Amino acid sequence: MKNFSGKVAAITGAGSGIGQATAIALAKSGCHLSLSDVNDKGLAQTLDKLQPYRVKVTLHHVDVGDRAAVYQYAEDTVKEHGKVNLIINNAGVGLGETVEAMSYENFEWLMNINFWGVVYGTKAFLPHLKQSGDGHVVNISSIFGIIGVPTQSAYNAAKFAVRGFTESLREELDLEGGCVSATCVHPGGVKTNIARNSRMGEMGSMSMGGQDEIAAMFDRIAMSTPEQAAKAILGGVQKNQRRVLIGADAVLMDTTQRLMPTGYQRALETLFRMNKGRGAKATTV
Repeated sequence: MKNFSGKVAAITGAGSGIGQATAIALAKSGCHLSLSDVNDKGLAQTLDKLQPYRVKVTLHHVDVGDRAAVYQYAEDTVKEHGKVNLIINNAGVGLGETVEAMSYENFEWLMNINFWGVVYGTKAFLPHLKQSGDGHVVNISSIFGIIGVPTQSAYNAAKFAVRGFTESLREELDLEGGCVSATCVHPGGVKTNIARNSRMGEMGSMSMGGQDEIAAMFDRIAMSTPEQAAKAILGGVQKNQRRVLIGADAVLMDTTQRLMPTGYQRALETLFRMNKGRGAKATTV
């Protein structure tokens, strides 16, 4: 997919952050949009930001953890736009808690959104992408889909799974030699609401402050903006890249994992011991 003009893109989690920024970037390129989120207020705000652009925009209230709802979203998108060329499975949540203390309820909540939401979105839209004659699947993983981090076991599990799922999908699509491709995206720290909207257990909060402090710290250390992330994602689609790393921090962590596949774990353990002593917290990227 070399250009987006006249194409139709569906984006989950489009009410804020990377999803919203990507919608705006696509609209600037003349791409029509089918946007979904569980946050109707956020979707309305995204729609307001899209008013200057002469593209068709439809809004859909969709819980990506609900398989039937995602399939209906795909059907509605094609019905209202006539086709769909691009699905960006972006919706995600965070959870900070140790394996021992984490409840199954929280674990399943995160997996339903961060992993199954990606699976549902891919499978629901894939037949329509093939029918379009020029399609692409973008699945948002994380740098935490490349490295494991204490108190992020559920998030790591989902994002590692998205990575494996998408890499396998890309291989299958290449073997078919058809008109659809796939890209897996690994953002580092991006200034979004994911930390503010995460569930944080007592152990995951590392014993200091509350959710506002966690979100404030994340905003300070995040190296990329949603707009930078959107540019990287769409550039990756145009170049048909298999993997997109977003931010210097993501590149650094990916390189470290390659050079020290197990050694990086000891380095993180040391860092967490030091941070815990200072009352710092783990966050999700």
